[in-house]
Amino acid sequence: MLRRTMSVNIPINVSLQDGTNQRFVIKPDFVFTTDTEGPHPPEIFTQNRTKVFEQAKCGACGPGYATPLDAMKGKCCPREEIVYLPCIYRNTGVEKPDYLATVDVDPKSPHYCQVIHRLPMPNLKDELHHSGWNACSSCFGDATKSRNRLILPSLISSRIYVVDVGTDARAPRIHKIVEPVELFWKGNVAHPHTSHCLGSGDILISCLGDPAGNGKGGFILLDGETFEVKGNWEKGDKVPPLGYDFWYQPRHNVLISSEWGVPKVLADGFNPADVERGHYGRHINVWDWSSRTFVQAIDLGKGSIPLEIRFLHDPAAAEGFVGCALSGAVHRFYKTEKGDWAAEKVIEVPSKKVRGWLLPDMPGLITDILISLDDRFLYFSNWLHGDVRQYDISDTRRPRLVGQVFVGGSITKGGPVTVLDDKELQRQPEPFVIQGKKVPGGPQMIQLSLDGRRLYVSTSLYSGWDKQFYPDLVREGSVMLQIDVDTERGGLKVNQNFLVDFGKEPDGPVLAHEIRYPGGDCSSDIWV
Repeated sequence: MLRRTMSVNIPINVSLQDGTNQRFVIKPDFVFTTDTEGPHPPEIFTQNRTKVFEQAKCGACGPGYATPLDAMKGKCCPREEIVYLPCIYRNTGVEKPDYLATVDVDPKSPHYCQVIHRLPMPNLKDELHHSGWNACSSCFGDATKSRNRLILPSLISSRIYVVDVGTDARAPRIHKIVEPVELFWKGNVAHPHTSHCLGSGDILISCLGDPAGNGKGGFILLDGETFEVKGNWEKGDKVPPLGYDFWYQPRHNVLISSEWGVPKVLADGFNPADVERGHYGRHINVWDWSSRTFVQAIDLGKGSIPLEIRFLHDPAAAEGFVGCALSGAVHRFYKTEKGDWAAEKVIEVPSKKVRGWLLPDMPGLITDILISLDDRFLYFSNWLHGDVRQYDISDTRRPRLVGQVFVGGSITKGGPVTVLDDKELQRQPEPFVIQGKKVPGGPQMIQLSLDGRRLYVSTSLYSGWDKQFYPDLVREGSVMLQIDVDTERGGLKVNQNFLVDFGKEPDGPVLAHEIRYPGGDCSSDIWV
């Protein structure tokens, strides 16, 4: 028999891992939820009470996870059921706004591999690109924070959309629009790219340039509650000439940013001569975290174009990796004994001698890079060569290739490009066909499931470059694929049952880009 020990109801407000909030009320002998008509019978009480307190333990400390390994292996990291992708119509000939797609990735769902919701933006030609959160694991200890707003910067229009995913995760809605003029007036920056939440609750966004389209590697800071532009994050007049991605690590008092190119130069396509003119990046840039000042530039070589940058997830680790698109190299960056930072090349993808392409040498074009939450594996995509790679980085100075799979690209057999000399392959790969569809384009954005077992891949890089390098991709739309990962020995295998074809969208083929999970992932969450 249950003894009554309380004479009042006890409400518990729980912030769940998916970013939503739920209110539970514990009665003396029974548990009520907000959608319950009456009390649960006593025999269900123990089960539901356990569920309540497990959820409270997982979410009441704030958004995200206490550690990277908790995110990867803990009780509070269920398999992903939906993902969000920005879908772009700019440069496709379809005069429709970009939108945020919600895709069902639950194999038990009747809507598996289907777009279940589309949130159109109210403007044309924004060029949605990357996304981030209002709160993540950097705010884990703050129970007042909730991961319930997705931040969507627009690379071309310079708008920033704040999307409510907390009210209904499967049907997001626009919460606020930050107009470009706010970035122009308050920060003299434009072309926002990467968004990361900070432990303070504010949101930090890197930018590619100034309002005139010139290069400028500055940042803008948004208030985490009102989403008003607070101004520049950086202090002083010294700013890198170019910007792109960034990662920060307060334990080592550092933020490191990367460089793509001058916005008005890269906007409509790639001209190799612009590399010679110095319009594309070659540095990663080191910032003092506490003073917010630019202190060091590390040269990775002419024409390298360093894009995505990742610290190891262990917040005590003073090292990470950056993928260089044009040079086809991955560099390890690290803190030296003197306290400054340095970099060394640890992976190189050789260019291929070709005929029938823009240049006589075709780089792999490393465009995205990820690290598993246990810091064991590194993944990257070669958008032009067409392969996704997995490296064991147990020894960070000597990564070891353990998985590789081709899912498209520019060098497939029977295409317009003939490979004349290849230092890696004996023959050109076969065209990639899945469920009867020959996939246009190459692997671009990648996202790893929290447990490390599933790697999601999309095929659009940026509409202006898609149009130049893969015109079939623009005509037919991009796809999202899923690759099964061997987390024990290493190895990659395409899941033939998974295909999201964005060529079949109601308003016509669209270009889907970065992939985000509602509960956070290994490229959005930073542990401090």
